[in-house]
Amino acid sequence: MLQWLTPWEFSPVLLVVLATGALLYLRGARRLRVSLARQLGFWLGMALIYAALLTHFDYYAQHQFFVDRIQQVLLHHLAPLLIMVSYPLGVLRAGLPLRWRARALRPLARSMPWRAISAVLFNPLLATLSFIALVLVWLIPRVMTLAMLDWRLYMLMNWSMLASGLIYWGLVVDHRRRPPARMAPGLRVLSPALSMTPQILVGAIITFSRTDLYPIFSICGRALDMSVLADQQLGGLITWVPASAIETVGALLALRIWMRLSQHARGRRMPARTTAAARVG
Repeated sequence: MLQWLTPWEFSPVLLVVLATGALLYLRGARRLRVSLARQLGFWLGMALIYAALLTHFDYYAQHQFFVDRIQQVLLHHLAPLLIMVSYPLGVLRAGLPLRWRARALRPLARSMPWRAISAVLFNPLLATLSFIALVLVWLIPRVMTLAMLDWRLYMLMNWSMLASGLIYWGLVVDHRRRPPARMAPGLRVLSPALSMTPQILVGAIITFSRTDLYPIFSICGRALDMSVLADQQLGGLITWVPASAIETVGALLALRIWMRLSQHARGRRMPARTTAAARVG
């Protein structure tokens, strides 16, 4: 069991990032009231990232196409959604020492370079397009071959999928109204429905293809005793069904947030109308 939990390819940078995030969250959760459900979502998402990249699961992702698809669904869909639906940013910010927040975080947030960068990174249209494009680009057979042969491209694939997922789901499940939220509530519900469509089409193409689209896994040696087409068909189904199911859940969560925001808006208008009627009377 310990062998399965040891990293196949150790990444000190990723370990430091995960450890820093965990430490800040622990500190912040002690200072703020964080519900058990939110904490469970955050820690489960972090555990999935660790399992996907820093255990022997990564070995099978490099030697079996359908396992690679599971890894990408975890990094791009499930783990980011679990983390962002727990609304961790306030907790992480509270985990920083007060001096750091006053001297570093606030000036950085107000600086023009960060405003320009965040305007691009968190633009709803660009975030949605990159969320879709990264799935499609890394599934191009030639690109997949290069990523499996070059460890730098392989790391770029995993990190880009994770970063894109965190940004996208952070916009979709934002519990605030716009502004300060960057995406309108209605668009948050519609966006997952639009983004899942190309993934369904690509997943169906891979599933029903009768040719070996990714021979690199045969060249590197498949980890499991499985036929080429069976591996490819299962990978296509994973790209098709679980990813779409997770995006459907994300859309339902966004719909729930939209309904809550609408109820709050109606609740604020009702006292105003009552006050106006009383003045007229």
